[in-house]
Amino acid sequence: MSKRILAAAFGAAFAFVATSAMAGTLDEVKKKGFVTCGVSQGLAGFSLPDDKGEWTGFDVDFCRSIAAAIFNDAKKVKFTPLSSQARFTALQSGEVDLLSRNTTWTMGRDTSLGLMFAGTTYYDGQGFMVKKSLNVKSALELSGASVCTQTGTTTEQNLADYFRSKNMKYEVVSFEKQADVDKAYESGRCDVYTTDQSGLYAVRLTLANPDDHVILPEIISKEPLALTVRQGDDVWFSVVKWVYFATVNAEELGVTSKNADEMLKSTNPEIQRLVGATDKFGEGIGLTNAWAYQAIKLVGNYGEIFERNLGPSTRLKIARGVNALWKNGGLQYGPPIR
Repeated sequence: MSKRILAAAFGAAFAFVATSAMAGTLDEVKKKGFVTCGVSQGLAGFSLPDDKGEWTGFDVDFCRSIAAAIFNDAKKVKFTPLSSQARFTALQSGEVDLLSRNTTWTMGRDTSLGLMFAGTTYYDGQGFMVKKSLNVKSALELSGASVCTQTGTTTEQNLADYFRSKNMKYEVVSFEKQADVDKAYESGRCDVYTTDQSGLYAVRLTLANPDDHVILPEIISKEPLALTVRQGDDVWFSVVKWVYFATVNAEELGVTSKNADEMLKSTNPEIQRLVGATDKFGEGIGLTNAWAYQAIKLVGNYGEIFERNLGPSTRLKIARGVNALWKNGGLQYGPPIR
């Protein structure tokens, strides 16, 4: 086959793929008029409905940021609560457009489930919670303990790896629904509760007497919690990924929900590109050039989202730690918009 024919065939194939991608999730979202976002079944600080059914939380706000970028309306989101076992099937089947629900990015999930991870919104790690009355100060004192956890998560494997590596015995008490895990722990069916440490802080708040429980110091795993989409739709992947990166860049550049309008007049080239005052980066992801400005104006930058839902002024009182910006010693780092 000649080089000319090869080039023509490649060009046709590329055009087909590009057209297929453009006719994907973003177009469907625009057509139906809202984003369908898979969230947890209720995790304080991350995704939790109030008595009126209004969802709030760190994960919820990233869904709202995506809606704001697309529609200039942060309320155009339908939240679908999903268990750990049901979440991937719901995404694969198209029931939801993305997952924003304490989901760990792993190689197995990245390569065998037909998924793509669009950025780590929260760097976490698995920990342990016990009743203070047990007088346990370290996870190394847990040999022989019964441990409550949730099925269909990375938690089970991490638990087995940790106890095996320390030559300790344990009994696992597992449930599909988080609410059942919570009840089992509080009722005394197990000695220990294990999940991501952020989740432990959230669960402790729901217990009858939160101060009667302590979270042990050990972190036994890496749990990068990431926004998740289906494979095969590069345009939608780019939208979700770059909205998240925009919130991080906005914090670094000092662009907030309160000063976003003022920043439209900034002479800083980086800020001009972020808010869409110059260039046309929105076109590259199928949106208007105000996409990032809208997300920041209506929901906030990464720091605002963190502080509002998880930070020291909230009931969870979680420090930024490794989730601080890279220039402040953390891991949050947004590729440049240029």
